[in-house]
Parts: sequence; C-alpha cells; structure tokens
Amino acid sequence: MPVFWLKLAVLLYGVASLAVLPAALFDRPRWRHIAIPTAFTALFFHFVALAEMLNAAHHTLPVDRHETQSLLALLLVAAFLIVYASYRTVALGIFILPIAVLLTLGPAFSPSQETILLPHSGWIFLHIALLLAAYAALFLSLLASLLYLIQERRLKSKLPAIRFVAYFETPLDLLDQIATKTLIFGLPCMTAGLLIGSALAEQTIGPSYFLDPKILLAFAMWVAYVAMIFIRRSSGLRGRRAVYLSSFIFLVILTVWAANQLSSVHRFTAP
Repeated sequence: MPVFWLKLAVLLYGVASLAVLPAALFDRPRWRHIAIPTAFTALFFHFVALAEMLNAAHHTLPVDRHETQSLLALLLVAAFLIVYASYRTVALGIFILPIAVLLTLGPAFSPSQETILLPHSGWIFLHIALLLAAYAALFLSLLASLLYLIQERRLKSKLPAIRFVAYFETPLDLLDQIATKTLIFGLPCMTAGLLIGSALAEQTIGPSYFLDPKILLAFAMWVAYVAMIFIRRSSGLRGRRAVYLSSFIFLVILTVWAANQLSSVHRFTAP
C-alpha cells in the first residue's frame, strides 16, 4: 500500500510541476490555484507513503538510498510550500516540483530491498532529518540566489518586456529575503545534525571516528556554511557573487554527500 500512495504522490507532483509553469511564467492565477493544492495533496500522500514504508520495514528512520531520497523530496516540497505561504511566490516551484518527481520515481517504481541495522534509531532519525533539512534549505537558497541574478541582469540590461520574461518576476528584495532566511534556517539544522551524529558515532565507533577524512570533510562543510552566512550578512553580498558563493558551498555539500555513501561510518546495511 505505501508504494501505491507514493505512486499517487509522484503523479500529483507531475501535475503540479506542469501547472506551476503557466502560474509562474505567465502569472495565471487559475493555474496557481491548481498547482499549490495539488502539490499540498501530493505532499500529504507522500508523507503517508513514507510513514507506512518505514512502519512496514519495522524501523523509524530512512537510511537506505530510496528512503533518504523520499525524505529529501518531502522536505524540499514542504519548504517550497512554506515559502509560498510566507511570500506568495511560486517561482521556486518550477525547479522544486520536477526535482521531487525525480527523487520519488525510484522509491515508487523500484522499492529498495536492503536490510537495515538500527543503532540508536531515534537519534539517528533526528541526525538524518536535520541534515536533509539543512541540504533542502541550502538548495532553496541557491535557487533564490540564481533567480535574483536573472532578475537583476534583466533589470540592468533594460531588456524589452518579452511576455515570457515579463511575467516571471519576483521582487529582488523578496528573493534576497528567501535566500538569506533559508540559509539561517539551515545552519542550526546542520549544526545539530552533525553534533548528534558525532555523539552517536563516538559511542559506537570510538575516537577513530574523528580521523575519517569524510567526517573531517563534513565539518569543513559546516565551517564553509557558517562563513557563507557571515559573508552574506556582514557585506550585504548579493547578485552574482552570492550565487557563486552559494554554488561553491552546494558543491561542497554534494561532495560530502557522495563521500558519505562510501564511508563505513554511514553504513547501516546488514552484511
């Protein structure tokens, strides 16, 4: 049954992905009234599917690849809907909703058969959920920064009001607020996630945990994240430089994510 709910969520995400295009690009309120309720309904079925999937597998955290993908997609869509509720902009949905479709296709149509070992399951769930929330926040910040750069270039170059471009407008101040606030939200999530993971690994593996190059890279990621927030807030960094900085940190996080998939510290699959 959870696979059925997840397939339904994928279908609804696809519908929302199509409906958000005219809503964002051509400012069509009718399509917005389709895209947002459909995305919210998809999120509900997605949550039900993930909860039932974890319950059927007799664990309370996503640790295999498909379950982690599913949770990340859930957090991304939830973040998009929160941004919409706060700022009434659907521009980010052009990117977030198709990504949610891609992330949930695998879990919906090719469920994982891995067996999972669960030390300290409740704390590990919190560790994973907090880090995924931080990744989702950084991704939203990167998207907002990219849209800021596009809008700024269009305004400075004084391009003619082509219909496709003219309706795809979100105020620069609004985009900057979204980029900054999502970054600030992600910092405590990343900090708490790393601290919880460190405490659990130290109890399970011992001090050698902190000698793992992949773990050192994860803490370097946290330092880079803090530095990015400090630079943005202290210098009022916007536009192209903000995009470059966010892109660099996002690349570091992708590197850490890939490295963690090869790290013995982050494997909970039974032999």
